[in-house]
Amino acid sequence: MRWTALRWLVLLFVAGNCTAAAMAKDIAVISNKSNGLVAITMPDLIRICKGQTTRWPDGKPVTLISRNPLLPEMKVVLEKIYAMPKEEVPTLINTANHGRANHPAVVIVDSDQALVSRVETTPGAVGLVDIYSITGAVTVVRVGGKMPLEPGYSLHGN
Repeated sequence: MRWTALRWLVLLFVAGNCTAAAMAKDIAVISNKSNGLVAITMPDLIRICKGQTTRWPDGKPVTLISRNPLLPEMKVVLEKIYAMPKEEVPTLINTANHGRANHPAVVIVDSDQALVSRVETTPGAVGLVDIYSITGAVTVVRVGGKMPLEPGYSLHGN
C-alpha cells in the first residue's frame, strides 16, 4: 500500500490528538490514611493548594504534595484550582511555604510514584495525582461529592 500525503496527514492528526489527550489527565485528591479525610469541597481544596489552610481541625499541619502545576499533565490543576496566570503560581507556592521550613505547606515532587509515597508517609498530607497512580496506601478523597471518573467530577482532565 502506498502512503499518500492525505494518509500521512490523517496519521499525524490522529497521533497529535492522542498525545494531547494523554496530556489531559484526570487528577485525584488523595490523603494520608491517618487524616481521616474522605471528602472535601472545591473551595476548601483551593485554600489548601494556595497555602491558605495551614492546619486540620485536629491541629496537624496541612501539607499539599503535588507535581509541578505548570506541567502539561497538570493543566486541569492550573485551570481549576489556581485559576491565575501560570507565571504567578511559583510565587504563590513560595509565599505559602514562607516560615514553614520544617513542614512546608506545598511540596513539589518529580513523579506520581514519589507523590503517592510522600502522601503515604506524611501525616497531614494530601496530594494531587494522576488517577492511574493511586495505590491502596492512601485514601481517595471525594471532591464536591464526586469520586474520580464519576460524571461531574471537578478535576476531570478533558
